[in-house]
Amino acid sequence: MNVLYFYIFLLVHPYLAMWWKSFEQADRKTWEALVPGYNYFVAFKVSCNKPWWSLLLVFPGVHLVMWSVVNVSYIRKFGYFTLLDTFQGIFFPYIITAKIAQSNDKILPDTNWANSKQVGDREWGDHLVLFLGLPVIGHAIALGIAAVTRAKPGKKTKVKEWGDSIWFALVAALIIRTYVFEPFQIPTGSMEKTLMVGDFLFVNKLAYGPKVPVTPLSYPLVHNTVPWVNIKSYSTLETSEYTRLPGFGTISRNDVVVFNYPAGDTAIYDPRMPNGLMGHDYYGVLIREAKRLWREENPYYEKLRNLILDSISENTYLQTLSENKLRRLSNEVEQFTQNRIWEVNGQEFIENLDKWIAKARKMLAEDKIAYSPADGEIIEHYGLVYRPVDKRENYIKRCVGIPGDWIEIVNSVLYVNGKPSQKYEFQQLQYRVTGFTSENPLPTPDKMDEKYGLEARVNIYGDYFGDYVLTERDYIGENDTMMYLNESTLAKLKKDFPTLKFEVVIEAQYSDKDSIVPTVKQLVDNLEMFPKDLYINNTRTDFTKFQIPYKGQTIKINKDNIAWYRRIITAYEGHKLSERKDGIYIDGKKTDEYTFAMNYYWMMGDNRYNSADSRVWGFVPEDHIVGKASIVWFSKSPYKGLRTERFFTWIE
Repeated sequence: MNVLYFYIFLLVHPYLAMWWKSFEQADRKTWEALVPGYNYFVAFKVSCNKPWWSLLLVFPGVHLVMWSVVNVSYIRKFGYFTLLDTFQGIFFPYIITAKIAQSNDKILPDTNWANSKQVGDREWGDHLVLFLGLPVIGHAIALGIAAVTRAKPGKKTKVKEWGDSIWFALVAALIIRTYVFEPFQIPTGSMEKTLMVGDFLFVNKLAYGPKVPVTPLSYPLVHNTVPWVNIKSYSTLETSEYTRLPGFGTISRNDVVVFNYPAGDTAIYDPRMPNGLMGHDYYGVLIREAKRLWREENPYYEKLRNLILDSISENTYLQTLSENKLRRLSNEVEQFTQNRIWEVNGQEFIENLDKWIAKARKMLAEDKIAYSPADGEIIEHYGLVYRPVDKRENYIKRCVGIPGDWIEIVNSVLYVNGKPSQKYEFQQLQYRVTGFTSENPLPTPDKMDEKYGLEARVNIYGDYFGDYVLTERDYIGENDTMMYLNESTLAKLKKDFPTLKFEVVIEAQYSDKDSIVPTVKQLVDNLEMFPKDLYINNTRTDFTKFQIPYKGQTIKINKDNIAWYRRIITAYEGHKLSERKDGIYIDGKKTDEYTFAMNYYWMMGDNRYNSADSRVWGFVPEDHIVGKASIVWFSKSPYKGLRTERFFTWIE
């Protein structure tokens, strides 16, 4: 139901509650109950002597909370204090307000907290209010404090005192969090070292203008899931259209931006934090699971894999290898087996891609199982869940392209409008470093951290964090390693280790211009990167030139470029798209052009080789933008402790 109806309800409520009668009993004028807006001002003044609280009714997400506050406070002024009375006041006050209007009862004075009867009358009602504000924990605090302190005559009970305080804090925090700034924690290494895992920062929502919540009915201070009980924190009973209030500016190229995850409209409901599947790219998982199902049902896969592994286990020489080398060899066997199977009969997967995608979708939705990278095995989850825009997971990246920009990536270099993009101070690329010997070894992790600010990669919650991998850990070889370096650190290492060779890692890409016919495996690998099309070859280090759409732009669409715009047309702008042999149909009408209704952006992580960003899931619509990352106020490494040097640092 649209939020507009709820505001209409708020306007009608004083008449349904017959305030024009009960206002007289509160020594107010009848006409005051008939003036929209002013009637709430009076009701708040009468009930709790806080008339300015009526202004909070303007904020979606807060308006119904304040509606309950005024109702509970109002009926209590006429002697309705019990648990049942309070429950009705919060959710449906009209039976009680009708009784008040039909009686000649006068408004009561404020509660005498020294009167045990009056305190007893309202005890369970106050418990209900506190429970709804902060379940269990609120009572533990209030009753714990009450047990170790002496009650002062004439003062509120601890339950009442904490109930009032918690609800006032929740309302204030909800307004600030929704419309001013919001705390955010960096969960992954995609922005290293601009932002580091364990950084806590504030997101400035006034920078671009705060969004009015799409789902205002939400439990305060949690995003989309209530912790521990793992239930949705919001209701879609009340919804609103995308609306952005005025801000101090617009998104500029190079801003560090927080946004709702574009690929998060459908999520795998696996809230095991932090290593669950909920924040992952559902469409990427869908493709991965389709490939896994095809592979497992392929009669040749297990036979070939087992044949090779048996040969390895029977080889006398191989049995002398170290555990690390054997594990590396096993990984290579797995990769070889997969590649060989794709070459032998992967064409069947391509020709029946829709069938395998449908199987994977059914498995995720109904069987509720999936492969979990964090666990390294098949796990059970709770199925699929749809997320409204404002309840999709929060992501943070750098905006490298704004509406209308032309984007291209060539050999890991990002080009914007034909020119190399600005290089940021901590922007990292991946390098293969060779030349280490026993005489010229890799320094110890402590030395690498102390001198170069490089942390050895470690596995935290199923993801690798850090700046370089140790040979023993990732089995890359005896004389080389992989490092993630920015330009200044690269220069220091080159100076200190002149015999080492640093080579930027470039992922293999084929080119139609070279008349190269791609293999089946190469076609399937194209599904990993945006626009997830078999015949568009993009990688992390090389990306086909394209333009970021802007509001009002009209383009020609056809079978060759529609892959870039499918999600825009369907998921973001809400049209029905049908691709038929005789052309493209939008909302049932055949067309060869499309006009965009929103602006779009291109987001990338500064840690270019360890970032799931627009290269994976594409454009970010303007209605997904949350705010600008402004300041790191606290930082704690997941495995090394506090980073005090990062406290209260501005984000560039």
